[in-house]
Amino acid sequence: MKKRCALSVWALLLLSLWPLALRAQFLFTTNNGAITITGYTGTNSNVIIPPTINSLPVTSLSDSAFYEDSGLTSVTIPNSVTSIGSSAFNNCSGLTSVTIGSSVTSIGSAAFSQCSGLTSVAIPNSVTSIGNYAFYNCSGLTSVKIGSSVTSIGNYAFYNCSGLTSVPIPNSVTDIGSAAFCNCSSLMSVTIGSSVTNIGSAAFEYCSILTSVTIPASVTSIGTYAFAYCYGLHKAYFQWNAPIVNGGSGSLDTTIFSDGIGTVHYLPGTTSWGATFGGWPTAVWQPQTQLASSSISPTNGFGFNISWASGQTVVVEVSTNLQAWTPLLTNTLASGTNAFMDSTWTHYPQRFYRVRSQ
Repeated sequence: MKKRCALSVWALLLLSLWPLALRAQFLFTTNNGAITITGYTGTNSNVIIPPTINSLPVTSLSDSAFYEDSGLTSVTIPNSVTSIGSSAFNNCSGLTSVTIGSSVTSIGSAAFSQCSGLTSVAIPNSVTSIGNYAFYNCSGLTSVKIGSSVTSIGNYAFYNCSGLTSVPIPNSVTDIGSAAFCNCSSLMSVTIGSSVTNIGSAAFEYCSILTSVTIPASVTSIGTYAFAYCYGLHKAYFQWNAPIVNGGSGSLDTTIFSDGIGTVHYLPGTTSWGATFGGWPTAVWQPQTQLASSSISPTNGFGFNISWASGQTVVVEVSTNLQAWTPLLTNTLASGTNAFMDSTWTHYPQRFYRVRSQ
């Protein structure tokens, strides 16, 4: 009995010492009752950063804390951490997975730069800024979720993230830095949030298969070469007045869409548009229609889908002789689209439809 009891005590002692052994692998400093991780001496490829050390909260990762740790494959950052320092995981080429805690507010410059094995990242809603070069040259990155509190995306933040296919930029973002998504060669679509005021120079340069872009009404300035060398881009839609380009008129600039062929579409009633903008010819952006999938049937009626800018009002008019037109529907496109259906079309020997802006 005594031996069994002694073994139990020894086992409990080992269990109590185990967390201490893990924590001893972290180098750290203490300041004002909080811990900053400054380095890692362990050999574990899957690192879980502890929320406390010596009963004090771990609140930050210092600059270069895990710099060039090529053996690191995954890391979990606890909810106690509020800041990730510059180059904290820079050039951790084997890093494939990172979990960022829900209290982090800032991701420092080059924090995950050149982590070529990183395939996806979810930036929590607590983060307000993504630093310059934060995910620079993360060439394997295929998915990124930007949290709803981020206000700025730094210069070169996602430069050469050539695996990215789509990027939803939330409405909280006000500034997209220079070359932020430059050379994202697989990027096919981007949604620019409704609070962005500035799109930096070369922000989407060399996004060669990007097919269309809508610039929200909030944007007042665009940097030179913002969408240059986007060879698949042929249409750009602007929801408000012409932005300035590096402090000057967009009609005088020839670089924004440099080396591309396309048209800039602007809404009726908006101002400062010339015959060209950023090197492309301009045209008034009018509502567009496309037949609905069940567009012609005696049961469902005749219908088509209307697409235009969000918040814009369209009028559907009908005629039996192409001379006298009668308004049939007036509708505001809350989400930029609307499905129109005329269930009475069979009452007429012939009926014509047209859509116009109000």
